[in-house]
Amino acid sequence: MYDFKPDAALAPSELYRELLAAADSLTGDEPDAVANMANVAALLWDYLPDLNWAGFYRVAPARASPALELVLGPFMGRPACIRISFGTGVCGTAAASGATQLVEDVHAFPGHIACDAASASELVVPVIRDGRVVAVIDLDSPLPARFTEADATAIEALAALLSARI
Repeated sequence: MYDFKPDAALAPSELYRELLAAADSLTGDEPDAVANMANVAALLWDYLPDLNWAGFYRVAPARASPALELVLGPFMGRPACIRISFGTGVCGTAAASGATQLVEDVHAFPGHIACDAASASELVVPVIRDGRVVAVIDLDSPLPARFTEADATAIEALAALLSARI
């Protein structure tokens, strides 16, 4: 059994260092992408305060066309939207652009998809392998402006670590 417990008194930089080490430990020798995403979603939920959703959307073929779309992956939180088109909402924008989306007020984001009405801010980081987005890490918070550039940088490091493991 794994017992990763964050210390609430840690500075954010140290908390993220421990989160990254825990994710590396859990995913380093595991070849199953779903297992790795599930464990990392649980770590994000445990390590990061003030979240109401933490998880993954995977890139997959769209059902009705040869295009790609995001499909719900492992997560913690309330039930979520299952499929998101590239370019739609915060997650779809991150997938289409390959760029991190740090949104202080999701209600002001054009085309925001309200899977959970309680969400006020969002951080979405693409996971890129061989120059292509393969998934996104999605974090939602009920607090406005919950996420900072430091959060974005840390989750980008996590995405880089996971790029060959999911």
